[in-house]
Amino acid sequence: MALTLDEAVAQLDHRLSPKRRSAASRLRRLAGPAAGPALLEALQQEVRNARTWETHYQIVMALGMCGHRPALGLLRDLAQHPFKATMVYVALGDAIVRLSAPEGTADALRWCMKSDTPMLADGALRAVAMQRLPLDAATIDHTLDVLAPLDPHDSLRFWAAAAAAGWTGPRVQGFLQECAAGPRADVADAATSSLQGTYQTYFPL
Repeated sequence: MALTLDEAVAQLDHRLSPKRRSAASRLRRLAGPAAGPALLEALQQEVRNARTWETHYQIVMALGMCGHRPALGLLRDLAQHPFKATMVYVALGDAIVRLSAPEGTADALRWCMKSDTPMLADGALRAVAMQRLPLDAATIDHTLDVLAPLDPHDSLRFWAAAAAAGWTGPRVQGFLQECAAGPRADVADAATSSLQGTYQTYFPL
């Protein structure tokens, strides 16, 4: 039987990392705001152990899904921390944008895109795509400026292509047409849907 919210919160203190990770994953699915403080405390403890990066990832994602904005300061600090497991940056970028939306979406995305950490930008774009967040013209241009020099095989193009279903303008059309004709099947598929104004449904880790 699946854990209740209270049971999952209690399990965040378990001595075994897989149990803590399972609890965080459950709280991520439940997306209950009441779990936010416990998740933030759990993350502060978990980041002391670099080996449990998968648990870091799930706790960060759960914080984003729970909408716990007090976590933003810590998440931004961690985004500038050297993690060997770069998937943690994906979760951080995702959660930072989720917790900044809707009014702070543009600033959060720009902050992540300006970083020297591509996986942070990848997570931020994923959050924009998953939440179908609208962007102003200046932020779209900034995003495309970052993407323009990238190799056609670069994975950063995928979530941008997926998010662009809600973007407008001739430059967006050009970007999507380029992606749709590009060498990566996943990027091409996302771009083709976006050219039709259709968001696809994704289920990230």
